[in-house]
Amino acid sequence: MLRLQDVTKTYRDGPGLVTALDSVDLAIDDGAFVAVMGPSGSGKTTLALIAAAVETPTAGDVHLDDIDLAHAGSGARAKLRRRDIGIVFQRDELDPLLSAEENVALPLRLDGQSERTARLAAGAALARCGVDAFAARLPAQLSGGQRQRVAIARTLAVEPVVLLADEPTSMLDVSIRIGILNLMLKLKEERRIAFLYVTHDLASARYVADDILVMYAGQIVEQGPVEEVLADPLHPYTQLLLSAVPDPGTGVEAKRIEVRKGLASAAVDPPEGCRFVARCPIAIDVCSSVTPPLVEARPDQSARCHVNAPEPAAVFAMTERTP
Repeated sequence: MLRLQDVTKTYRDGPGLVTALDSVDLAIDDGAFVAVMGPSGSGKTTLALIAAAVETPTAGDVHLDDIDLAHAGSGARAKLRRRDIGIVFQRDELDPLLSAEENVALPLRLDGQSERTARLAAGAALARCGVDAFAARLPAQLSGGQRQRVAIARTLAVEPVVLLADEPTSMLDVSIRIGILNLMLKLKEERRIAFLYVTHDLASARYVADDILVMYAGQIVEQGPVEEVLADPLHPYTQLLLSAVPDPGTGVEAKRIEVRKGLASAAVDPPEGCRFVARCPIAIDVCSSVTPPLVEARPDQSARCHVNAPEPAAVFAMTERTP
């Protein structure tokens, strides 16, 4: 359905280049739910914007089925965003002067549909999201959860095949989040929509996702089935994340990993070597000079780490040198 291959995105920052994404590969099939996690500035949102054909990559290929998004013109990309690629933002981004039904119908009218057809489709989308009773209300008359459901309905009204959700529950109360997550799961099962879900929340990623990507400083540092990655992570950064999560069974934090003091790897003209090396508790000499590749260390689970997921050729060479 959606394929990103060797995608790199750089921005000019004075005399240097900011590397927002560095050789990222991603594949999402219809009906799949992929979560993307990482610290602020790791490239999560840039990845979503490129997948949504809002941004174009500096290098690499982006395909939606057989459509080349990376090299399509702005008009073609805008048409794809209206019809095939849905986006749900962190904030609902509704027009405050339009009713819920008018907000949902607006993209359809802009796409050339008649007023009657657009309103019928808007009503059906609102009903699918459980907010049809509020069709005549303005956004200010709705709760945060209701507004987010209207935003999702607006996205669904155009019948997208891919839905990109960038922190769609982070602005909502905890009691409302589960309703939005269940709605996304329902849409995945019933409509076979492919989801790319950007989040900071490990619990919600575990709840909704099939696979997870963990990003750090523009690179994917670990990926695989969500249960396997979160149960037994390979990359030290993923391990660090999980060590800070309280155990719901005991109410206490897991044994916290001692991390080296240091700054995260700079995105401007990053040097060779592991991006996490300055903070990694298990770093070895080679980590500072050689960028680790993303290696499948277990079935379907890959990591970018010289220690826990060494490149097979390197392991072979080390074995050959051992007396």
